[in-house]
Amino acid sequence: MLAITGKETMHFFQIDAFTDRAFKGNPASICLMDRDVDDDWMQAVAAEMGLSETAFVWKVDDGFHLRWFTPKVEVDLCGHATLAASHAIWKSGWQSADSSITFHTKSGTLLATRSVDEIFLDFPAKPATEIDPPDGLAAAIGMMPVYCGKNDFDILMQVETQADVENAKVDFSRLAEIPVRGVILTAKSESDQFDFVSRFFAPAVGINEDPVTGSAHVCLAPFWSSRLGRDDLVGYQASQRGGIVKTRLDGDRVHLGGNAIVVVEGELMV
Repeated sequence: MLAITGKETMHFFQIDAFTDRAFKGNPASICLMDRDVDDDWMQAVAAEMGLSETAFVWKVDDGFHLRWFTPKVEVDLCGHATLAASHAIWKSGWQSADSSITFHTKSGTLLATRSVDEIFLDFPAKPATEIDPPDGLAAAIGMMPVYCGKNDFDILMQVETQADVENAKVDFSRLAEIPVRGVILTAKSESDQFDFVSRFFAPAVGINEDPVTGSAHVCLAPFWSSRLGRDDLVGYQASQRGGIVKTRLDGDRVHLGGNAIVVVEGELMV
């Protein structure tokens, strides 16, 4: 890895992901780099940006290397910043619009393709295994779960109704004491437009509530597919900004679909 000299500029985007409207969905900063750089610098940039994720992308022989940072830590998988990074690569001309994108990440090889104005990501499925609710979980969320499970990253907590998801008042300080990346709160949708709703809380990694979380849907897709009997589903993440994630379960993979829109493009002075 190389250090940043302080005399360079770097192209970056701020992109709202899993939405076709500005100021909705989940914003991510995307830095397009000419090489790998120092981890501490990337973490400092992510803290400066202050978004749930900042992604760093640079070209390698067979695709692109991709890393994701919250303002506090590096994470192993992020869906919305991958969607945003794909949009930035196509928009900047780093990859032709009719070509797929291969990302090399801490979660293995990820593929992005586009169809008309939608982007589709090929991610590993991360189904939850049922567990007893950890001590303090119900108190932190404010209700008892119908089901509680855990995968490599997060706790999945199903509750009775969509209203329970939407109206949950979370004690973030108590939730941060539970040793997981985050907690997915979910219920069956009461709308004909969507199959399930969710919210995602990750105070332990510096994100009290994430607006739209692609990586949570690699857990939500197998969970709801098994209960609803369909592989193709549409989820709505019921945060204040809100966002729509299409999911397709394909064996041990999940395809995530959504839109993205650029709201800021410029040069990062480094």
